Amino acid sequence: METIEGRPVARIGYGALQLERLTDRRDEAVALVRRAIELGVNHVDTAEFYGFGFANAVIREALRPEDDVLVVTKVGAEPDPDGPLPLRTAQRPEQLRAAVEANLRSLGVDRLDVVNLRRLDSGPGLRPEGDQLVDLDDQLAVLTALRDEGKIGAIGLSSVTADGLRRALPAGIVCVQNVYSLVSREDEDLLRLCTAEDIAWVPFFPLGGAYPGLPKVTEDPAVRAVAESLGVTPAQVGLAWLLHHAANILLIPGTADRAHLEANLAVGGIAFDDAARATLAAVESRSSDVAFG
Repeated sequence: METIEGRPVARIGYGALQLERLTDRRDEAVALVRRAIELGVNHVDTAEFYGFGFANAVIREALRPEDDVLVVTKVGAEPDPDGPLPLRTAQRPEQLRAAVEANLRSLGVDRLDVVNLRRLDSGPGLRPEGDQLVDLDDQLAVLTALRDEGKIGAIGLSSVTADGLRRALPAGIVCVQNVYSLVSREDEDLLRLCTAEDIAWVPFFPLGGAYPGLPKVTEDPAVRAVAESLGVTPAQVGLAWLLHHAANILLIPGTADRAHLEANLAVGGIAFDDAARATLAAVESRSSDVAFG
């Protein structure tokens, strides 16, 4: 168990992005989230822009008060169905407030447990331009105001630099979500800063490969060799390595498939012997900074 904002959470949670693949099978999506809860998940990561509100609607239907699940959402982008990408940046303070309100409505709650500000300063994906280049202090001001109003419980950061995190520490940051995996470890210093400050590190793209040019953990020969020796999948090795790498790492692997969900949650039982640890320690880190927009 690790804690976020004083609440104990299992180290393997569920990321809701892939629920949009079940848009035309809503009952299946709800059942998948219920299965995750039955298997011990009590940390769900989502956003209003996942499936244009579909993921939040499924979570709202699936969760019950007695489940005591920490739901973490994010702001900083919004849907752009007619654009070259399905998302566009939404970094201005008024947009952040509107996004919080939208998440409150779609999740059907009066208070969001944790809201991550997707800063877009690092890692793969969009970069802000023009009036979307907003000072971090201005963004934190609106989020702390929303926290004071009781609309959010805690603040996290995503796609942030080490300097950005240091600037934000006085606001009380409880978690950081950056792209990070066995084969993309540029943020090792930032991870160490989070460890020192008792901040949860929640890697997205924990297996890499989500964008062209982003290295894939499952294609690394060392990962494949360790997986074969243990009788597990390369993906399970990549996720298990993260759990072993630092005690404050929390996983939020996403899937739309029940068997895949169960395989992800099983990685907590994978142990590495000295030979496997040495093999994985020798894996080269490659760049994940694939920016566009």
